Amino acid sequence: MRAVVVRRPGPEAVAEIIEVPTPEPGPGSVRVKVAAATVNPVDLMVRNGVGGTAFAAPRDQWGIGWDVAGVIDAVGSGVDFTVGQQVIGISDRLDISLAAQADYVVLEAQNIAPAPTSVPATAAATIPLNGLTALQALAALDLTPADSLLITGAAGAVGGYAVELAAARGIRVIAVASAADESTVRAFGATDFIPREANLPDAVRALIPGGVDAALDAAALGPETLAAVRARGRFVSVSVPATPIPLRGTKVTTVLVHADRTQLDELVALVDKGQLTLRVAQTYPLDAVADAQQRLAAGGLRGRLVLIS
Repeated sequence: MRAVVVRRPGPEAVAEIIEVPTPEPGPGSVRVKVAAATVNPVDLMVRNGVGGTAFAAPRDQWGIGWDVAGVIDAVGSGVDFTVGQQVIGISDRLDISLAAQADYVVLEAQNIAPAPTSVPATAAATIPLNGLTALQALAALDLTPADSLLITGAAGAVGGYAVELAAARGIRVIAVASAADESTVRAFGATDFIPREANLPDAVRALIPGGVDAALDAAALGPETLAAVRARGRFVSVSVPATPIPLRGTKVTTVLVHADRTQLDELVALVDKGQLTLRVAQTYPLDAVADAQQRLAAGGLRGRLVLIS
């Protein structure tokens, strides 16, 4: 089968497509015939060698790809999925030689969920990584409808999901994005909008004196976002390098996504109810992964790039 890997991560590294034996599922795992796999910023991080041993031990080959949608074609013992079942899933480990950008991927049963029935695989593949990140970030903030929440990068993949999920819970959402994206994030449910060019702490306090109760910093602005949060408020970062010092008694948490079947089921149910918006920016064949990575690195996307096997 074909698989996307990086052999020597670094500034000059490129994603390679290699031929490898098709993996077999062990106990508690399934093999998924991949229909669609997304291209995410973390793929560029792995390719470029960012993080190094802080995230995983050195290895000769790094598998690429986190999100997947496809059909189960083999199962190990002790799983409650069946061959032929359409699923979505997440490969949430960095320390592996083969990942989701491949013709087949083996995943633990806890990493997958039945796919939504209302959308094609190309759209369903955009759910796991960014949807789980948004859901887990909101869980870490532990908000109530009485709270106000600032979301930076609100038009992005994680931010967009977070706006919809928070707004559905009755939380006042103050969204930060490009001025051109105001109508989009308001459609997601944002109550207030701040253009990203504004002085963020001042703009927030013009709306909410003293600052917001909490912030989800999907744009990795770090201290600028923290300064918009009230004293003893709550702050969640989704980027280790952009996690600020917890000034003014703020509770600062870094959320790094993990697989959770129950949460995947929750996201799928919201999609099938029409309550979660999936956005595909463009599709590429698996063999064009280098082109897809180049397009991602250029920026300006609204939605995910998806590789089709």
